[in-house]
Amino acid sequence: MIEAVMLWNEPNNKSHWDPALDPDWSRYAAMTKLAARAVRAVNPKLPCVLGGISPIDPEFIRNMAQRGVLDEVQQLAVHGFPLDWNLWSIHAWPDKLAEIQALTDKPVIVSEVGVSSFGAEEVQSWGLERTAQLLLGRAPRIHWYSLYDLPREWEATTRHKEAEGSSYYRHFHMGLLREDGTPKLALEKFARHTPQLGLCQWFHFEDPRLDDAVEWMQRLGVRYLRTGLSWADSFRPNAMEWFDRQMYALREFEITLTFCFTPQHLGLAPHHSSAPRDPALYADFCARMVERYAPASAIAGAAADEAFA
Repeated sequence: MIEAVMLWNEPNNKSHWDPALDPDWSRYAAMTKLAARAVRAVNPKLPCVLGGISPIDPEFIRNMAQRGVLDEVQQLAVHGFPLDWNLWSIHAWPDKLAEIQALTDKPVIVSEVGVSSFGAEEVQSWGLERTAQLLLGRAPRIHWYSLYDLPREWEATTRHKEAEGSSYYRHFHMGLLREDGTPKLALEKFARHTPQLGLCQWFHFEDPRLDDAVEWMQRLGVRYLRTGLSWADSFRPNAMEWFDRQMYALREFEITLTFCFTPQHLGLAPHHSSAPRDPALYADFCARMVERYAPASAIAGAAADEAFA
């Protein structure tokens, strides 16, 4: 079941939204408002979430409020990785969350929080337990990032590998499971906090881990999942067949579904973090995905389930 859709991912992070092409986020604001309206036209009851922010920046939220974006969404979201990338202590989590909650009466979810095992699995295990202590009960959804380590032969979704040094390689050690599928120390700690603690797991196009991931999430008692469908991937051959397979496999979970990544041929620049030349095309993609996977009609949803089976 799709319980919410998120409009982009980390729009205030240069790896996901190019500030050179949209320095004041006016293009992102216009695109998000169009997308939220398009989703609402298809399913008025489906909540839209502002793209989860990283870093946690109150000024970005004020910018979105001034541009009318907060009037169009029903939830906000934050991401935090204080033991790996952020310049603040893990103990500051309640205060960082409260900074954003103070700016809105809308729910604020934690759509990505994690700790890598880059230095030591013991650090990740401790970080998971401390994160749960600090955040559970303070936000309606908390999604741990992630179930799997990123395979070494893949690339992290960033355009700044050369500039990031060791920070780049931490992307490959965020999972509760190693690349070969074996458990890390933190896995047992995570299972103690489900279903209150959810997961964020991105699936690559035709990801071979999908079925195993479902089995692991069932075993761990996961109920809440954040994942995504890539606008860029939608132009690949057999894209809809893959999207159908992914969403059918994940149908038993309560999903926050993220729509992001600009197709190269539709951006102001030819990369995934570019603002699109025509924001209405992104809004159309969001509407089509909601119509397919989260229709307002329960009858249509049941028919879709049957078709995907």
